[in-house]
Amino acid sequence: MQNQPVTLPIARAAGCPFDPAAGLDRLRARDPLVRMRFPDGHVGWLATGYATVRAIFADPRFSSRYELLHYPYADIGQLPPAPVGDMTGMDAPEHTRFRKLLMGKFTVRRMRALTSRAEEITTECLDAMEFKGGPVDLVEAFAQPLPALMICELLGVPSADRGYFQQQAEQLTTLVTDQQAQADAMNSLMGYMSDLVLAKRAAPTDDLLGDLTTSDLTDEELTGVGGFLLGAGLETTANMLALGTFALLSNPDECAALRDDPALAPQAVEELMRYLTIAHTTMKSAREDVELDGKVIRAGETVVMSIDAANRDPLRFPDPDTLDLTRRATGHLGFGHGIHQCLGQQLARVEMQVALPALVTRFPNLRLATDPERIPLRTGRNIYGVHSLPVTWDEV
Repeated sequence: MQNQPVTLPIARAAGCPFDPAAGLDRLRARDPLVRMRFPDGHVGWLATGYATVRAIFADPRFSSRYELLHYPYADIGQLPPAPVGDMTGMDAPEHTRFRKLLMGKFTVRRMRALTSRAEEITTECLDAMEFKGGPVDLVEAFAQPLPALMICELLGVPSADRGYFQQQAEQLTTLVTDQQAQADAMNSLMGYMSDLVLAKRAAPTDDLLGDLTTSDLTDEELTGVGGFLLGAGLETTANMLALGTFALLSNPDECAALRDDPALAPQAVEELMRYLTIAHTTMKSAREDVELDGKVIRAGETVVMSIDAANRDPLRFPDPDTLDLTRRATGHLGFGHGIHQCLGQQLARVEMQVALPALVTRFPNLRLATDPERIPLRTGRNIYGVHSLPVTWDEV
């Protein structure tokens, strides 16, 4: 039986909203790299160990091109190539060209300015929550507006359009959905970004998209990059803020530690990224035969990388299933690793380091306004999280 290909565990255990899918830990303990059967019949691999996943991330012999991958969740046929500007589905040297251009735009000056803006937006959101009074849906009142406004500021997108972009991004991050709905969302988003690019070509502005109008990117490429960054920046941080708050409220000692010492925020964010790993799974395809962990991954075989299982590997993180904000979670894979490591990770850190301590400090007795079991989880998505998070508090 141990040589038989496994199927990818997807369902999380009841009452364990912060843990990876049930069964991943047993597979990791058995072997960090096992054969896996895909819904379309392809037999590839599943990597669950930290060292194994990290090695694959860093190995240029593996490709990220979508059309070379087999989809692990459903038999949907061959995946199309990545849209223009979607860096996640690129390999070097194409990826290198885009990455170099963008890395220079995430400057210290820009991050410092965005930190001040994150503080202002956070205060505005918390003021509105306090004025309204509990209970409120933290997703709607806090977790979504902050990153939406921040990514719009970064790219130079009018903040009034944030609701529209949240809706499109929601469609694009569903694992099993109507493919036509996904295509419609992408086309709508790209149409808007195309108009914005033309406006910035005519009158460049002091923002990332405005800066890139002076690069060698074509209008189509610049539109694609803008849409890619916007979609990625909205969904990931919003779900980290909401799910991170859920985790803190479910671990009152850790929540109290952050509330009593806001300077703990940088360390706390890294631990929450490790513990929750909302971008839980990704794939690579072997360009050539690769020997790894005493096995040979043949050219053309897809490897599914369970990042959340890797971040819970006891060989890398002692007592990994415990949320410990004092832990030095350096090296976690929550932002990926290698050439595809999250480009906007510093912006995400800024947002979380500002928002989470501010939230628990402003509302020291913040608590869930419903039973934890009734929180609707974002299962079946590329990005894990919660659909809503009802919270309330007492006036002090």
